[in-house]
Amino acid sequence: MKLNEQKAALQVAIQAARAAGGLMRRHFHATKKVQLATQHDIKLELDVRCQRLIERRLRAAFRHIAVLGEEGVVGDPLAEARWVVDPIDGTVNFTYGIPHACVSIGLQMRNQLREFETVIGVVYDPFCDELWTAVRGQPARLNGRITRVSRRCRLGETILTLGFAKHRRSLEAMLPTFNRLVHRVRKIRIMGSAALALTYVASGRMDAYLESGIRLWDIAAGGLILECAGGDFWHQPVKGDFTYRILANNGRLRSVLRRLL
Repeated sequence: MKLNEQKAALQVAIQAARAAGGLMRRHFHATKKVQLATQHDIKLELDVRCQRLIERRLRAAFRHIAVLGEEGVVGDPLAEARWVVDPIDGTVNFTYGIPHACVSIGLQMRNQLREFETVIGVVYDPFCDELWTAVRGQPARLNGRITRVSRRCRLGETILTLGFAKHRRSLEAMLPTFNRLVHRVRKIRIMGSAALALTYVASGRMDAYLESGIRLWDIAAGGLILECAGGDFWHQPVKGDFTYRILANNGRLRSVLRRLL
């Protein structure tokens, strides 16, 4: 993708994220219409509406690029390029009136190895009005200003965030991780939004983020933002479609965390 096309794609993604974020803000205090509820997850009618809004914005500008989203697929997600969309990352928080949720939009393209890599990432928190953006090869930005990871390397000084995905095997995988780390770090936080966890590490607010069983649309945009902020986005596929385990960090903690885990 040429530079002018990258700039255009970034602006379209920003506009789509802000539009969906506005919809989230307007409905934050409204009664939520639940389409599906399981023990550890909730799907809202608004999830679908936000994704459709995003799809319309993206496809109007880039008709040939598929959309792979948490709420469905448009086009061929295995083609040369695809948008990867989570319309509301942190739906359970949003449903319960906790203002910690966001919109995540990434653009992935096949590289020379025919593997998908994220080339543009946008994460928008409509409740704090914080917009993270990244273009591969350029610095990550928060509300237009360059943002960087922390420099902390001593585990006892770090704040880590963990995610507990909705499936039983993921929950059981993360509990031993919590027990191994809780007495070795300054604090552990469990916030409920993967995309915001990644951008918080990218901004130096936290130092690492770990989760098993997370889906691609939760991490595609935030992972690029973290890399462009100087961080380390280690991720590995696990059982399940578009499912990964991740050890995202500021670039100084992967080895010590892997020794513990």
